[in-house]
This record gives sequence, structure tokens and C-alpha cells, in this order.
Amino acid sequence: MKSGQHLHVLGVCGTAMAAITSLAKAKGWKVTGSDANVYPPMSDYLQNMGVQISTFSEDNLKPAPDLCLIGNAMSRGNVEVEYILNHDLPFMSGPEFVGRNILPKRHAVVVTGTHGKTSSSSLLAWVLQVAGKEPGFMIGGIPENFGEGAIFGNSYPLTPFVLEGDEYDTAFFDKRSKFIHYHAKTLILNNLEFDHADIFKDLDAIKTQFTHLIRTIPESGAIIANADDKNILDVLSKGCWTPTITYAQRSNLNHSDWQWQVLSEDGSHFKLFQNDQEAMEVQWDSIGKHHIINACAVAAAATSMGIKLTDIKQAFETFQGVRRRMTKVGEANGISIYDDFAHHPTAIQGIVDSVKAGMHQGKLWVVVEPRSNTMRSNIHQDRLPASLQQADLVIFTPPSDRNMQKEDLLDVDMVCSKLKTMGTEAKVIEGTQAIIDTIGTNAQNHDIILILSNGGFDNIHQRLLTQLQTSRQA
Repeated sequence: MKSGQHLHVLGVCGTAMAAITSLAKAKGWKVTGSDANVYPPMSDYLQNMGVQISTFSEDNLKPAPDLCLIGNAMSRGNVEVEYILNHDLPFMSGPEFVGRNILPKRHAVVVTGTHGKTSSSSLLAWVLQVAGKEPGFMIGGIPENFGEGAIFGNSYPLTPFVLEGDEYDTAFFDKRSKFIHYHAKTLILNNLEFDHADIFKDLDAIKTQFTHLIRTIPESGAIIANADDKNILDVLSKGCWTPTITYAQRSNLNHSDWQWQVLSEDGSHFKLFQNDQEAMEVQWDSIGKHHIINACAVAAAATSMGIKLTDIKQAFETFQGVRRRMTKVGEANGISIYDDFAHHPTAIQGIVDSVKAGMHQGKLWVVVEPRSNTMRSNIHQDRLPASLQQADLVIFTPPSDRNMQKEDLLDVDMVCSKLKTMGTEAKVIEGTQAIIDTIGTNAQNHDIILILSNGGFDNIHQRLLTQLQTSRQA
């Protein structure tokens, strides 16, 4: 690349494309971008970076950029996509750009799995930072220790670069999973379940993508694999040419079979074992047993890269978490409001069970917005009640039927009916203001309101906090 070459990004306000934009700027590209909806805070973030943003128009491509990046949300029919194709302008996907322009000569560390990618990659980046490695990273969230989701890092050869390895497809013209483009040297295989029902027909289709990924990891690299996950083990059994380091929860059975194990009662305090010997004991601020599994994977990956146990322990105990991963929005009159990104039954159960286990008084309210394509569908309908049964009160919003047949939609009334048979009060409420009014009227001192959504949810978190503050003062 020549210094100052022009890169134009379609869908620049998306989280991933904005992160790629910041990396491109750090690499010396002149970047412009376009999107359908240009509004704060993402527009402010990009403009402060010096990126000119426009709504979609052919004029954005005159004169022709040196390269166009087409975001995953773009499709045929978009005015800029059609212009690029008709005028033979050079283009590629965001993940391919990262693989070709950001990662060469770096040590790519890719964190994969249905759950825990953002938390694990954020934790690993912080471990490497504490160890003085000045890593780069691109993460689908904002690690609080860094304050942003992408940093170029040290430019020395073989400096670690941590990536959240999404199995979602790359672009409308590239149906391979995004993680294929990252050329991992160290790979974490955290877990594997069926997800992304809009992309994958079944679990086997997802396993095929992971099988392809494993074939790209060099013999000089390392694979960190969750030995408690039978789907991960099945994928590895189809062929692996890379040294594999296993980790698992420690139990009385076969605990010496895995190189790394973790032992914890509630997730706030845990012990890590390496080769059946205690390696460290950690007390930290994260909530949930699923997070200590992530920590075990991170410790295994970090030590494989030469990081000292003392640095790992220090990083764990100073890790501040990830924005929108059990983030406390605020407290009013003894009622606490938390925001979490969980949108799959396994992730939902992990956070709900952990929060309830830590409560000694008050009730746990859980508000669920089925927003992702998989959550809006009935794929996991039978699993949802069990994932929420530890809550005292559950509120669902009706799922949108956008691009989906009615018979394929999640039946939230059925889920609530099953929850009631389990002893959990549950109801469907349409409209965020109606939910806010219900909670505002009925929540009591010591109650926790846990709001689960992978979207903005009409800013319900802050609106609820404001109403609780003002109504109780009146």
C-alpha cells in the first residue's frame, strides 16, 4: 500500500466496519465511509477519527477510491454496490482486508466459539498488555481496560494481534466464515452450539466451517480446545495438524487428562491447574462460571505464547470486563439495573443462574428482547424456559416477524406458559414504555433488573433508571 491511498467503507457505522476503519487509519489509509443511518455515537466516533461519512450515493465513489470495503450488511441493490460492480472498482470484504493488510507479520490470536468470544478476547488482550506485549486487537465489544474495540498495537514483527473469530459469513459475495481470513497462529476453540439460523442449516454446517478453519492453523501454532465440549472434540477428530492444548472444568473424574483445569464454586473466585498442579488462585470482579471457563482458555493460550503466570494472575485480577457484558447501568432506591448482551439459551442461563446465586435478598427480574435472527426464530424455543427458570419474574417482548414466516417465529407466550409451570412468573409485554411502567410500579428494594438484548432496545436501560429515580422522588 502506498501512503495515503483512499479506502471507502460501505456500512461504516457497523461495529465491525468501524473497528476496521480505525485500524486502516492507523495503517495510513485515507478513509471515507457511507451508511444508511448516520447518527451518534458511531458517527461522532468516526468523525473524531477524521473519517468523512455520507449516506449511500454514487457520488461517494467519484473519483474512484483505490479500494472499497463492502460490509457484511450490504447486499445487491445497494446503489454503491451496484456502481462498484458496474464500473469494475476494486473491492473486498472487511475480514479479507484485515487478513491482507493488518495481520501480515503479526501473531494472530483468534478466539472462536458460540459464546464468550468477546469476553475471552478482551481478557486475553489485557493479559498481553499487562505482560508488556502492546498487542493489537479487534473485538466485537469495548473492553473497559482499553476503552475501545480496536487498537493497532505495536508494529514490531510477531507482536500479538487478538481477534474475535466470528463464524458468521463474510459478505454477500463470500460465504466463508469470517475467521477463515484471519490466518490464526494461536486458536482458541471455546465452545460450539447451533446458532445463526439465518446462515447455517444445522450444527453440522457450522462444524464444517470450523473444520476448514483448523486446516489453516500451522504446525508451528497452537490450538487451545475445550475438552468439555463434545462438538469441539468432534471437529478436532476430523483432522488436526497443530499441537493441541486442552482445558476443562476440574472434577474428580479424569481431571489429570487435560493440560489445564479450572475449579470454582461461584465464578468470583477460582483456581487454575496446569498439568494437575495448582498454577494460581484468583479473586476477581467478573460474575459467572462461564467467565472462569474463558479465563482457563486464556491462561492456556497465554502460557503457550510465553506469558508468565504472575502476569496472567495480575491481569485477571485487574480486568474490568466488557461493556454490555453484565454492565451495571445504575441503581435507584435500592433497585439495580444491569445490561447484558446474552442472546442464546446457554449464555442466558449462565448469566441468570450466576446473578441469582449471588443474591441474598430481593427478586431477579429478567427482561428479554428476542432480537437476533436465531432468537426471533423457534429454533431454541424448547430450551429457553429452562435457561430462565432461576429468575423470579421474566418479561418478553414479542419478536419482530421481519423476513420470517409467522410459523417460524419464537412463541413467547408458550415460553412464558412453560416458565409458569416451573414456578417463575412470566409475561409478554409489548412496547418498552409498558415494560418500564410495569417494573417501575412493582420493583422493590434489593431487586435486580437484568435486561438481555444484543441491540439498543430503545434505550430501555437508561429510561428505566430515570423513571425509577424520578417516580420514587415524587
